[in-house]
Amino acid sequence: MSQDPRVVWHEQSVTRAKRMERNQHRGCVVWFTGLSGSGKSTIANSVEQKLFERGAHTFLLDGDNVRHGLCAGPNLLEPVHGPEFAKRFGLGFGPQDREENIRRVGAITELFASAGLICLTAFVSPYRIDRDRVRNWVESNGAKGDFLQVFVNTPLEVCIARDPKGLYQQAIQGKIPNFTGISDPYEAPESADLELAGDSHPPETLADQVIQMLVARKVLPS
Repeated sequence: MSQDPRVVWHEQSVTRAKRMERNQHRGCVVWFTGLSGSGKSTIANSVEQKLFERGAHTFLLDGDNVRHGLCAGPNLLEPVHGPEFAKRFGLGFGPQDREENIRRVGAITELFASAGLICLTAFVSPYRIDRDRVRNWVESNGAKGDFLQVFVNTPLEVCIARDPKGLYQQAIQGKIPNFTGISDPYEAPESADLELAGDSHPPETLADQVIQMLVARKVLPS
């Protein structure tokens, strides 16, 4: 709770329960995590398409897309807001920047879930503590089970071979610092709600496993 008397919480007439009743499904966060190139974004996109076809209300937050606005870096902010603003609010890829990136995204996912949407995310989110903080935030403002963590477990060597953006090779050459899996650690979930072998099946098949989980967890009606 805020200690600033100017910041107070305002209750809303349209409740979360009313929104979910209208949507005919629960609001929740489906958090995809895994190495760059693991297939997170592709699988999450396929899941959203399948949910859309079922009539579900969704929104997908992708790590790269969010870095263009909400979590923009100094290079994007400086031309518009100036160097001092960019230095203070722009996010890079160091440990604290990553922490703030996930904190901001976590706040948005909680709002989407409260609005009765199924919020899908695709972020490397390499640190367990940051993912756990989002889980605690979402579930403390909703209910246990409103945060579902999906670990796209693709071996590093497969991700390097795919290297869709050419980032791994640059990181190996020392051109990109703080790159997860090369010069920065990835802390795999200890107890994901669903683990997908990202190198074993087509994305559409893996997406079906996510849909099955949502039905089993009673997010979606069977």
